[in-house]
Amino acid sequence: MRIATWNVNSAKQRMPRLLPWLAERQPDVVCLQETKLTDAGFADLFDGPLAELGYEAAHHGQGGFNGVALLSRAGLADVERNFAGQPDYRGATEARAISATCGGVRVHSLYVPNGREVSSDHYDYKLHWLDALADAVAQGPADVALCGDMNVAPADADVFDPAAYIGHTHVTAPERERLAAFGLVDVVRTRWPEHERLFSYWDYRAGMFHQDLGMRIDLVLASRPVADRVAAAWVDRAARKGKLPSDHAPVFVDLDQAPDGDIGPVVPPPSNPKRGGRTRLPQSRG
Repeated sequence: MRIATWNVNSAKQRMPRLLPWLAERQPDVVCLQETKLTDAGFADLFDGPLAELGYEAAHHGQGGFNGVALLSRAGLADVERNFAGQPDYRGATEARAISATCGGVRVHSLYVPNGREVSSDHYDYKLHWLDALADAVAQGPADVALCGDMNVAPADADVFDPAAYIGHTHVTAPERERLAAFGLVDVVRTRWPEHERLFSYWDYRAGMFHQDLGMRIDLVLASRPVADRVAAAWVDRAARKGKLPSDHAPVFVDLDQAPDGDIGPVVPPPSNPKRGGRTRLPQSRG
């Protein structure tokens, strides 16, 4: 079973790329984040084309921002939107989580809150959100995969320059501690433990993608029974290239067998990565 996760940063904008990508890569289960559509809007755009490709779909959206979806050719049972104990933000429950059982695995498509600024109310919300998710996942089942834009880089190796991120979210100890507390296997990093440049997100600004100045925040965290089945795990960097890309690349995990072989970790690898020297984050400039 091939599982993919992709923050598409607007499903409507990415539709001309998403549908051909599904036909080419043939994932069995797809987790989408930042669809930025209502449920009705997603259905109007995608129900017909997805059915032609053999996918069932479940979407949880609110329109304009957030929004998550699951597409499956391996079953889509017991769909749950949100999760038990999911906290609100300023009185609203945001569309950031959807889960279902696909091919015997409980798959979660997750768009973890960004956190915005350290010590902000959104940062506190992010930590509480991750705590509540950990409690919900601990209730079972045993075969589980958390897939999505976690908005946390698990370690310094997962950002292009740790010094550039000092004082920013995504890399703080409390965020990383919450991620580790799940007790799950980071299957891509486990598959490629020594690979230095293993990113899934590159800011649109300042030529960050072309210099491979990115971070790895799109993750698949799996329980041991699922992780033991991994035959390949890789970042589809090709989907970040070309016209009108998302700022995220899809992440793939193949269970039991790998149709394309163990081709990772990043396909294709960056051709001209910047090495050495300090680079400030685009949001830090000015």
